[in-house]
Amino acid sequence: MTAAEKGKLGEDTVCRYLEQHGYRIRCRNFRIRGGEIDIVAEKGEELCFVEVKTRTLGSVETGFAAVDRRKQRLLIRAAYLYCEKADISEEDWYIRYDIAQVTLYEGRVLEIEYLESAFDESGSPDVL
Repeated sequence: MTAAEKGKLGEDTVCRYLEQHGYRIRCRNFRIRGGEIDIVAEKGEELCFVEVKTRTLGSVETGFAAVDRRKQRLLIRAAYLYCEKADISEEDWYIRYDIAQVTLYEGRVLEIEYLESAFDESGSPDVL
């Protein structure tokens, strides 16, 4: 299984997980120069920007640890641009940045760990 196939499997799994929990998927793989948002989902007045990290069992670095401050700044910048492009007023939504970690074993999903509000904009003053 290639890295791209693993990544797609992880994202597909998280989309199903979110839909089962009452979320609506607005967008997948929103790309900007220098970054990408894996999933944009909504539930009620919450707009969630979700970073998905897919790992094989026994990986040295967790998916959560891979979303460092630099990656967070890129995700926040991409979220601002998504809102601008989609004509979304940030005052109308509670914006949230989540991380999903999908663990694979022999090409199958073993576990999904989902962290709501994994980070926020407070530590990212130079986003824009």
